[in-house]
Amino acid sequence: MSNGPLPKRVDPRKLAEREVRIAGQAALKDMPNLCQALVDKEGEIQVDLQFAVDEQRIRTLTGSATGHVTMTCQRCLESVEVAVEADFNLGVAASEEAAQQLPRSYDPLIVEGEEIELLSVIEEELILSLPHDAYHDDCSINTSFGEAVTEENEKPNPFSVLAQLKADNK
Repeated sequence: MSNGPLPKRVDPRKLAEREVRIAGQAALKDMPNLCQALVDKEGEIQVDLQFAVDEQRIRTLTGSATGHVTMTCQRCLESVEVAVEADFNLGVAASEEAAQQLPRSYDPLIVEGEEIELLSVIEEELILSLPHDAYHDDCSINTSFGEAVTEENEKPNPFSVLAQLKADNK
């Protein structure tokens, strides 16, 4: 098991044959595509990956990447911290045709050469795990007239009239 900074390039086939586990931290600043959706590029993501060969002789990459990122609140446009978690269940394939032959339980990881950039695979999975709309649980929005508008969770129950009618019939 490797712990610490993640290697930049790996050969997933060789690591799967040796059933290697890699755990470490990935800096957000090293993931430029992910940072496009973020307000702050500071921070780290905890990564835990397991390379293996399953019972069907398919080389796999499983694991998770978790951490906190800062995005823009879609209600008040201030920064909000969001927890992200990406779970990996990838099957290594040499081509598009081989990827189509993988069982549906695996997402394909196409490795045409010998090595892949590990950080880009993690980055893609994290991008997929980002929420579409990030927002605070309790934020108020100032209108152009200076009044604060808050989200109200309590809506009138449309069936309350029926409950009153039922009570009147008794």
